[in-house]
Amino acid sequence: MLERIFHVMVKEFTIWFRNKRMRFFLFAPPLIQIFLFGYVANMDVREIRTVFVDLDDTQQTREIRRMLEASGHFRIERVSQSAKEAALLIDRGEATCAIQIRDGFSEDLKKGRRTEIQVIIDGVDSNVALIARSYVSLILERFAYEMRSERPNVRFCSVDAQPRVWYNPDLKSRNFFLPGVIALIVTLTCLLLTSISIVWEREVGTMEQLIVTPLKPFELIVGKTVPSAIIGFFDMFLVTAFSMLFFGVPLKGGLLFLFVYTSVYILCMIGIGLFISSISQTLQQTIMATFLFFQPAILLSGFATPIESMPRVFQYVTYINPLRYYLVIVRGIFLKGSSFYDLIDEILPLFLIGVLVFCASVVRLRRRM
Repeated sequence: MLERIFHVMVKEFTIWFRNKRMRFFLFAPPLIQIFLFGYVANMDVREIRTVFVDLDDTQQTREIRRMLEASGHFRIERVSQSAKEAALLIDRGEATCAIQIRDGFSEDLKKGRRTEIQVIIDGVDSNVALIARSYVSLILERFAYEMRSERPNVRFCSVDAQPRVWYNPDLKSRNFFLPGVIALIVTLTCLLLTSISIVWEREVGTMEQLIVTPLKPFELIVGKTVPSAIIGFFDMFLVTAFSMLFFGVPLKGGLLFLFVYTSVYILCMIGIGLFISSISQTLQQTIMATFLFFQPAILLSGFATPIESMPRVFQYVTYINPLRYYLVIVRGIFLKGSSFYDLIDEILPLFLIGVLVFCASVVRLRRRM
């Protein structure tokens, strides 16, 4: 039995590596995606175009402007004396943020009276707006803290926030996105290779030849799916290596844990790939069905948007999405160094889904064969 399975695997690898386009598909997309997400898909907000409206023009207001520029998050495009000019710049899209300090600001500070600073943010891009508001608040709180140290009677900005970020202290978005790229690449690779490998035999007319050989259906399925799993593991290690070496993404957990949990996830993807191959007659149908599953799986996984922000009905739908659990596992291993007990709520559902999907797909495919 093992010898027959081995020959099927050799045949599968021969077909893949003999085709130039297939070789490109196996190795180029993981590298392209890792560099795109590492360099281009960066959610870190820096050098926000800002207009500074200083109607007070004192040492204190100039200190606030200096702190904004020194943070690296804001680029003061213009210092103005007109609130209307600031509003016009935001309307034209020439500025994203306007910070206005009214006349008498420093005098109120000296006398211990509560005073305020107006911050106007362009909310077209809600993500940038929320982050810019957070940055401004932190900088003003630090300024208020320094002022209170010098003048205890100052009440400006009375809340003393001392934020402390765990697991990703530098707030680098690539540390969040790149582990997720592993999940995306493993998903797409295993789905396509598994589903195409079965339908390809039917497409070129060699499925009947395989059926009349001494191969049993189970041996044929194993011989067809193991190469997909091997390529999936290769892409996982490739993306992990590039994430750590080129982008400095920390791997705080064990590589062995990552390998074991990825094995469970690959079982899910191979099962879904087999199911797609069992309902498809042509390669076009296979590719369409694969992306019909792939795109909603990404949207319902929490890859880019929090699941908690989705409508309630879609939050329930995510519980049957294997990618949801694998993303939590991968990010937990990379950023938190999570152990088996920390990830038990994700590992058990993922394993259950994998076993059920794989067994159901094998039974359906054997009936069709």
